[in-house]
This record gives sequence, structure tokens and C-alpha cells, in this order.
Amino acid sequence: PAHCCGIVGIRPTSGRVPRTGHIVPYGLGPIDSLTTLGPMARKVEDLSLCLPIISGVDWQDPAIIPMPVTDPESVDLEALRIAFFTDNGIATPTPETIEAVQRTAKLLSAIVATAEEACPAPIARTPEIFDRLWSTYAHSWRQKLLLKAGTIDHIDPAERKKVFPAMSLVDVAEEVGRFRSEMLGFMANTDILICPVNAYPAMPHGSEDANMPAFSYTMTFNLTGWPVVVVRAGTSPEGLPIGVQIVARPWCEHEALALAQQIESALGEWPQPPL
Repeated sequence: PAHCCGIVGIRPTSGRVPRTGHIVPYGLGPIDSLTTLGPMARKVEDLSLCLPIISGVDWQDPAIIPMPVTDPESVDLEALRIAFFTDNGIATPTPETIEAVQRTAKLLSAIVATAEEACPAPIARTPEIFDRLWSTYAHSWRQKLLLKAGTIDHIDPAERKKVFPAMSLVDVAEEVGRFRSEMLGFMANTDILICPVNAYPAMPHGSEDANMPAFSYTMTFNLTGWPVVVVRAGTSPEGLPIGVQIVARPWCEHEALALAQQIESALGEWPQPPL
């Protein structure tokens, strides 16, 4: 949504912000990382102010870890190692999207330790893993949510009886674990990863299913559970905003926010629309 609207947003590390009271519950097993909550705002500064307020143990959501929220002002930008890529090999972005990532990387290369073009190899498996995870686990969660809302009659009877063998559940959980481990291996020598949010700017409502590969750029980090900040970095020929993802290692939101602040200052803040 932040990418489509030209504002900023943050997806905190899975396990930082409690989901208590939210329509999407906690305790969903391997799909828990898909239900992370995070704010959107007009400015990066607002995200930095909001994150500490909504973070921390609430003694109800069992997945929450009491990790401190570090101030973005404390980040040593000159020590950061950045990697960036413009195409994940799944959905090729528009030329303007590629340009936005390249512009961002060039901007940051002047203020960080290193900036090199590199794409983690496991990313190529994102759609397959996400599809298996979603179809195997999310079906049960969706059914429970519809039951809670009193809309069970809207579920196709065949879908209502859909079951999966226990071994397939184990297989999917193991596959997700391997994916996360391999992705972490890439970040051993990288602090920040810069990439597109989507292959396209905002699309017409209802066209998502036909363009699902374009969403693979965010699917990857929903699977890993890592923190991501989205900030505007370009504009399409139609005048639509184009954002970039600033992906950090687990619990390092402060580093992503610090770089987002630099991008926002250099490439332009949220523009006030004419009234």
C-alpha cells in the first residue's frame, strides 16, 4: 500500500509487534511471519516515532520477543554494507522501477561503506514456497476466520472439506526453514538489501491475481520475517509513485529507517496533493 500511495511504511521483524486484538490472530505456526503488523505514514520520522510505541511484549501474543528498539539516529551510515538488485528473475520490473532502485543505490553508495549489485539465489524459489505454504496452512486459518465472522456459507463445500496429510505440513515447514536459513547466509556480509517493492506501480483494482508474480518482491520478506521499510524513490510516466524496499537483518529496523530518511531527504518527501 505504501508503494502504491507514495507514502512510507514499515514491516517490523516478525515477533516485534503484538497482534493481540487484530483480525489476524497469532499462533498460526509457519505462516505466523505473514501476519506482521506495521504502520504507514507520510514521513519516515513518523515511523521512527511510532515503532517503539507499538513494539514489545504484551503478555498475550506468545511470539513476541522483548528486543529493544534502537534509535535510527545512532546508526553509523558509513559502516553499512549494502547490496541491491533490480530484477529477482521472477517478474521483470518496469524501466522506471529499475531506475528508481539504481538511483537509490547510487545515492546511498556515497554515504555507506560498500554498495554492490547482488541478488540472493534462494529468492528464485519464493513463488513455489509461498504458494505451498499458503495453500497448505492458510486454508485452515481462512476457514476459521470466516467461521468467526459468521460467513461460512460463502465457502465452497469442496473447500470446506479440504484436508492435507500431516507429512505435507511437515515438508512445507522444513522447506520454509531451509529458505530462511539460506537467506540469512546471504546477509552474513550484508547489512541492507535494496530492491523493488513490486514489478509495477499501482495496478487497477482486481488485477492482482493476474499479476501475482509481480508481488514476489514482498513475498520473499514475508517468508523470512525480516524488517522492511518502503519509501518513495521515483514516479511512473503516468504520475504514479514508485517505492523501493529497504530490507534489514532481523531486529535492525533502525538501520533501514536511517537509510530511508536519507532517501526521503534526497529524493523528495511525500507531496501534498492539491485540494
